[in-house]
This record gives sequence, structure tokens and C-alpha cells, in this order.
Amino acid sequence: MTGSLGQKVNMATLAKQLCLLILTEACFEEFFVEFNFLHVPCLKAAISKCLGLAIVGGAFLVKVPQILKIIAAKSGEGISITGNILEITALLINVSYNFVNSYPFSSYGDGVFLLIQTSIIGALVYHFGGSTQKGVTFFVTIASITLFFCSGIIPLKILWVFQAFNIPVVFAGKMVQALANYNNGSTGQLSAVTITLLFLGSMARIFTSIQETGDFIIIVTFCVASFANGVLLAQLIYYWNVPAKVKEE
Repeated sequence: MTGSLGQKVNMATLAKQLCLLILTEACFEEFFVEFNFLHVPCLKAAISKCLGLAIVGGAFLVKVPQILKIIAAKSGEGISITGNILEITALLINVSYNFVNSYPFSSYGDGVFLLIQTSIIGALVYHFGGSTQKGVTFFVTIASITLFFCSGIIPLKILWVFQAFNIPVVFAGKMVQALANYNNGSTGQLSAVTITLLFLGSMARIFTSIQETGDFIIIVTFCVASFANGVLLAQLIYYWNVPAKVKEE
């Protein structure tokens, strides 16, 4: 009997610990002690945390379809390396700014996975373009710069300036790709799954950023990213099944 009671206590403790991964102690009290399940601030915080964790989990694989498509085609056709570098720059700054600010991982963790996968895409473009050495150097350089930015050596005020500069960088990176799509008359090896997930993820990030960080500059960044991702998504729909133009030499 005592053993059974002890198991129930352990299960209750474990359940509380799991809930506290999403809820604050105060919100846990509101929901499971006061049974006030309609407490608006706690509901918003819980939804934001769950959404943030879902985005982080989804980001772990969001660009895998794009990577697999490039590998299968053995070509980075249609992928703008300039746009790729600008996107990496934006992700690198966003991740380091959030990390140094000690914001919750659920508010920026997707950026970590996107940074890794976008760097892999850039390396693959170089590799299938005939320069494996450049691809390896590209990836190692990105990793080194990221570690330096996250080390805390750079003052937070400077990182804030970089984050503010991120807004035009994010927009430019996407628009360079959009211009390449327009000039090619197709979206090449761009993955519809990846672009759709990026659009939905950036939209959701507006809400989670408001709830978890309240940082105006981050919120504006995701608003711009959502618009830019929307442009690429619109192009994917418009150019659906349209092959790239054959350019005359």
C-alpha cells in the first residue's frame, strides 16, 4: 500500500516537472491548484511556449527536403548563393543576439537548426558547382563566426545594432532569391515544403516573440521575414511545374 502511494507521489511529481517545462510556477498553481483554466495571461504564455517548442522541433527538419532535393539532383540550380549567405548572416546574428540576451531557447532554437541546415545548403551548392574545398571552407567559416558571436566578447549594444541591421538583411536575402526565380522563370531546386514551413514558422514566431521576449526589434524582424517568405511562397505557386529557362550562350 505504501509502495503504491509512493508511486503515485512520484508520478505526480514527474507530471508537475513536465508541466513546468511549459508553465511557470504561478501558472501551474492557476491551472492545477485553483483550476482557473481560463486565466488569459497563463493561456497565452502556455500557447506561446508550446508553439515555440513545436517550431523548434519542426525546424530540426524544415530544410531537409531542400537538402535532399539538391543531393538527388546533384545540382544547386536555382539556389542563389548570395541569398544563401545573406540568410545565414541574418540567422547568425539572430541566434547570437538571443543567446547573449539569455532568452528562452524555445524563442530562438529554430534559428540554430536553420543556421546549420542553411550552411549545409550553401556548402552543397559549392560542392555540386565543382568546388568541394570551397564548400568545406564555407561551412567551417560559418561555424567559427557563430561561436565567436555567441561567446559574449561582442558587447550586447553592438549585437543590438547588428540585430536591427538584420531587418534589411533578411529582406534582401529573400529578395535576391526572388529575383533569381524571376530571371530564371522558375524556382529551380527550391523545395515547396521548406518554403511553406518557413513562411508558417516566421508567422508563428511573431506571436511567440511578443509573448516570450517582448523585444521590438526581434518582432519587426519576423514580420519582415514573414512578408519575404510569403513572396517566395507566391512564386512557388505561380511557377509550379515551370522548368527553368534555357539560357543561350
